[in-house]
Amino acid sequence: MRRHLLRPLDRYVLREFSKIFFATAIGFPLLVTVFDLTDNLDKYLNRNLPRLDIAKSYLYWIPDNMSMVLPAATLFAAVFTIGQLTRHSEITAAKASGLSFHRVIRPILVASVFAGLLTLGMSELSPLTNRRHSELLQEVKFTSGTERFNFAYAAEHGRVYKVATLRVEQGTINDIQIERKGREQDPGYPTYLLTATSAKWAPADGWSLHDGTLHVIPSRTTDVTFKFDSLRDSRLQETPKAMLGSSTAPQEMRYRELGKYISALERSGGDADELRVERALKLAIPVTCIIIALFGAPLATSTQRGGTAYGIAVSLATTIVFLILIQLTKAVGAKGLLDPDIAAWIPNALFGIAGLILLARVRT
Repeated sequence: MRRHLLRPLDRYVLREFSKIFFATAIGFPLLVTVFDLTDNLDKYLNRNLPRLDIAKSYLYWIPDNMSMVLPAATLFAAVFTIGQLTRHSEITAAKASGLSFHRVIRPILVASVFAGLLTLGMSELSPLTNRRHSELLQEVKFTSGTERFNFAYAAEHGRVYKVATLRVEQGTINDIQIERKGREQDPGYPTYLLTATSAKWAPADGWSLHDGTLHVIPSRTTDVTFKFDSLRDSRLQETPKAMLGSSTAPQEMRYRELGKYISALERSGGDADELRVERALKLAIPVTCIIIALFGAPLATSTQRGGTAYGIAVSLATTIVFLILIQLTKAVGAKGLLDPDIAAWIPNALFGIAGLILLARVRT
């Protein structure tokens, strides 16, 4: 059955594409790892980190590196595969046997879909592995503060926490106020205000609040007050580290987690445009693998004598231009000059149009 679906030429194209794709997808992250380890090994050893933990941390860092390089690996594989077929007159031979250029590159486009799915999977896996990477290198202990003062935290369910002092290592809060606005037309969903002089975090049980007051305000003229010595709020589920705000980097959050964080930030009146661009890019970058193959395949036929140097130049130049476009659209979306979700897709749209034009101009 597979032989009917894949002609010998298809298998040949896929084999050549796969060799370059996997060599690039694995080689670039290994190269980045070597450079990073060379620059930071002394720092990690000064922290008295076990050598095994350092080695394991770099293994956990691979998915993040791969998710960034897979679109470039797709481009390199498409350009070098088609460039080689062009230089050896194999595309000319395929056309003479009745196969169009569009039919010849079909295996590459199918492979680019696989690359896009792999990129999407890596982008969802990398936040988990990045956290483990940071834990093994003890980044929070050595680079982040463990206290936060006089801040507001927008949580889910319309709740806002106002905290005087948070100490992460001790798992304690001094003076906390929890407010939730009710719905005027819904007596079963009243406004309430909970204050406590202290709170203590236990990993098994969550937060316990001490020495406080709960005000339930079902209407503008009614205030039902309860005093308590100790209380557990089932909605107060955020860990001390989460309220510290040290794990809010987009690369450390999966798509859904980033969406929840954006919602919380917008509820508290913060500007989430930059994060909205980052969230949209989590979907746009995997699609880039398909777009970039559509662009690179016809571009590789523009010369028959460029050789390897030409392929490297085209691939690097395209990658640099694409990265510059992403940075520009990030800035445009973050400043609110364009809808963040639209801004994230502009590079794909531009390269997609250019790819269709190049594809239409190729002699079939």
